[in-house]
Amino acid sequence: MRRLLIIDGHAYAYRAYYAIRFLKGPDGGPTNAIFGFIKIFEKILKFLKPHYVAVVWDGGLSEERLALMPNYKAQRPEMPGDLRVQFDQIVDYLQAAGVCSLCRDGIEADDYIASLARQAERAGLAVVIASADKDFMQLVSPSVGLFNPNDKTNAIWTRVQVREKTGVEPEQIVDWLSLMGDTVDNIPGVPGVGPKRAADLLGIFGSITGLMQRLGEVQPVGLRERLAAAAAEIQRNLIMVRLRDDLVCEVAAEHCAMREPAWEKLRQLYAHWGFKGMLAALEEAAPNGQQVLI
Repeated sequence: MRRLLIIDGHAYAYRAYYAIRFLKGPDGGPTNAIFGFIKIFEKILKFLKPHYVAVVWDGGLSEERLALMPNYKAQRPEMPGDLRVQFDQIVDYLQAAGVCSLCRDGIEADDYIASLARQAERAGLAVVIASADKDFMQLVSPSVGLFNPNDKTNAIWTRVQVREKTGVEPEQIVDWLSLMGDTVDNIPGVPGVGPKRAADLLGIFGSITGLMQRLGEVQPVGLRERLAAAAAEIQRNLIMVRLRDDLVCEVAAEHCAMREPAWEKLRQLYAHWGFKGMLAALEEAAPNGQQVLI
């Protein structure tokens, strides 16, 4: 099967920013996130060898989720200013490298990625989503896998890894997260219900629907009472946690094929940022029209 690689752009830019600190270009501007992103991107590309690539960026928070929970993701600190100024430059790199870069105003990257993945799946492609975000485990299927940068084995996660990590199947991830909550997104769960207890409950009752229909069977009584008291919040969490996979994507997977790099533009960018090693590798590769791998 031909493979589409979808990269969670913001996640990898943040990862690069914190992995490399205080790198600056000749003009004094920060370049650490740019440098780290390019290094990570080229490493993933070389390892996975996809036929199609798309880097997806956040376009803002979901209005639907904010309406349900005004403090959704409100606990997250402001993006560092020296990271923010590097985002457009990373996009400049992707465009020069011939890589599809996608962002839509008002659409969270997770939802865009989910919709693009399902669209590609329906088109008969294999999909790999590169991200450490646990929300993406709900998308895992025979055609959709995850590449988690925190997994040193470099395995493409299937339902086997999801089950080993969480104790539940991919189809149960939304219910699992809804019970235990998600501190990363500021979504509270049922008091006293963590990953293990949430997995145990779903192992017995199958789903939140089954759990609520058989609530009288839950032991101990204190847990039963907490679940009953949080019933409305659990139903809200199901909406908050479930990724939207029905958005119309203006770019189809087959339009995400790697294009011939704009060699001169890349030369200008690398020179501007002071990336001497990348510039030397580019000069060696460009005359033969080869893909530049750092």
